[in-house]
Amino acid sequence: MARRGEAGGLDALITADARSRELRQAVESRRAERGRLSKAIGLARAEGRSTDQEEAEARALAKALQRGEEELRSVEAERDGLLGRLSNLAEDGAPDGGEEDAVELRRVGEPPRFDFPVRDHVDLATAFGGLDMKQAAEVSGARFVYLLGPLVRLQLALVTFALSLLEERGFTPVVPPVLVRERAMWATGFFPTDRSSTYETTEDGLFLAGTSEVPLAGLHQDQILDAERLPLRYAGLSTCFRREAGAAGRDTRGMFRVHQFDKLEMFVFVEPESSPDEHLWLLGIEESILGALEIPYRVVDVAVGDLGAPAARKFDCEAWMPGQDAYREVTSCSNCTDFQARRLKARVRRGKRSEPVHTLNGTACAVGRTIIALIENHQRADGSIAVPAALHPFGAPEEIVPR
Repeated sequence: MARRGEAGGLDALITADARSRELRQAVESRRAERGRLSKAIGLARAEGRSTDQEEAEARALAKALQRGEEELRSVEAERDGLLGRLSNLAEDGAPDGGEEDAVELRRVGEPPRFDFPVRDHVDLATAFGGLDMKQAAEVSGARFVYLLGPLVRLQLALVTFALSLLEERGFTPVVPPVLVRERAMWATGFFPTDRSSTYETTEDGLFLAGTSEVPLAGLHQDQILDAERLPLRYAGLSTCFRREAGAAGRDTRGMFRVHQFDKLEMFVFVEPESSPDEHLWLLGIEESILGALEIPYRVVDVAVGDLGAPAARKFDCEAWMPGQDAYREVTSCSNCTDFQARRLKARVRRGKRSEPVHTLNGTACAVGRTIIALIENHQRADGSIAVPAALHPFGAPEEIVPR
C-alpha cells in the first residue's frame, strides 16, 4: 500500500477492525446471557417463584446490549468505510511512480509522414460534415458532440468489426444497463474515488456508468460459479457517461474527452491462477484491433500511482495522433485480481470450498478516440480519408471525401 501512497490508512483500519472484533465478542456474550436469563425467568414462573431479580438483570442487560449493538454498528461502519477506500494490491512487476512514470514496452507501426499541413480530427470532420460541436453545446453544453453522416457509418463499422473479432474469440456480446445502483459502483472500485466524475439520478438512487465494466461485473454478483464454466468472457457495448470533473481545461478541443461516448468493453471472470495469462491475451486482442486499423501505437505499463483503485496491473495502448503530434491513450487493459470479486461476492467453487474469482477488463474499442486516430492517420492532402480495408466488409466506405 505504501507504493500507492495509501499506507497511512492501514493503522486506522486495523484499529477499527480490532475494536469491532472486541465489541462483537461482547455483544454475542450479552446475547447469550440474555438467552440464559430468559430461560431462568421462564423456569421460575413455571415453578411459581419470584422473577424480580432476574427481570431487573434482564432490563439492565437489554440496555447494555442496545448500547453495545449501536457502538458495534458505528465501528463496523467506520471499518467498512476505511476498507472501501483502500485500493487493490499492485503486482510486483508494475512500475513505481505516478502518471509520468509509465514504462514504454514497445512501439508498433511508424507514424505517418505527411508532405502537406496536417489537419486534426476537428478540421477533417468539419470539412466533410461529420462533426458539430457548436450546436451540441447549445443543446447539451460543453463536451458533447453531434456525430453526422459518414462518421456514423464509420462508427457502426468499427463496432461491428471489433464485436465480430471478439465473438470469434469466444466472447458473449452484451448490451448492459447503463444505470446502476450504488453498490455496483462501490463493488467495482469506482466509488469513492471517481464519485465526482459520475452522473447521479438523485430521485432514483441510480448512477450513469462511465464504462460497461460496472454492469458487466454485476452479471455474477452474489453467485458461486462452477470452475468448469470459467473463463466467462463478455463483450459489452454501451454508451458511457463521465462528468470529467477532474479534467477541467484538459483536451477541450474536439471529441477526445467528452461527457458521452460509446465503447466496446471486454470483461472476464477467470480462475485466480489464470488471470496473468488472460491479461496478456486481452492486451493482444487490443493490439490486433489497432493493427488491423493500421494505426501506429505504443504499449505502456502503467505505474502504480496511476493504476486506479481496482487494478493490480494495467497496460495502456496509446495511438499516434498526428493532430496532437503525440501518442494518446485509446485502450486500457486491467487485471483486478480478486478486488472486485470480493466486493461482488462472486466466487468459484473448488471442490468442497469456494474462493473469489479474478476479474479483468479491457477496451476493445473506445469509438470516439479510435475514430480520431483513424481519420488523422489516414488523411490525404485533399482532406479525404482512406478508410482501412478491414472495415469495408462491415459497412464502412472505402474513403470519406470533403463536401
